[in-house]
Amino acid sequence: MSLYRIIYSSRPFGYDSSMLNGILMQARRANERDDITGALICREDIFLQLLEGPEDKVKDAVARIKRDDRHIEVRMHVEKHVSDRMFGQWAMLHDPVATWIWTQAEIDDDVIERATEEEVEGFFQRLRDEAEAV
Repeated sequence: MSLYRIIYSSRPFGYDSSMLNGILMQARRANERDDITGALICREDIFLQLLEGPEDKVKDAVARIKRDDRHIEVRMHVEKHVSDRMFGQWAMLHDPVATWIWTQAEIDDDVIERATEEEVEGFFQRLRDEAEAV
C-alpha cells in the first residue's frame, strides 16, 4: 500500500481544553476507521498536524479539517508519498506543550510562510523520538 503524508498548520479558533479534547476524540475515531496515524502539536496560537495513511483517506481528512470552523488559515507544508509511517502506533499522538516549535513572536512574524519541509518534519521526528523514549 502506498502511504501518503501531509503536514499542515492552522490557527485555532475558540481554543480551550474542551475544544481540543473534542478534536482529539473525533480525530482518533476517524483515524482508526480510515487507517490514518499521526500527531498533533498544539497550543492556543497554532495547530501543527501530521497525518499519514492511504492517500485518498488522508486527503479526505484534510478536506474535513479545512471545512471545520475550529481551524483558520490552513496551510500545507508537506504533501508526499512515504515508505514508512512516522507515527505507526498512534491514531493521534498529542503534544500539549509544544514549547520547542516556533515562538508566538515568530508566528506573529509569519515564520509559517518561510518554514521548510525539513524544519516542519523535524518537529515531528523530535516528538516521535521523545514519545518512544518514554
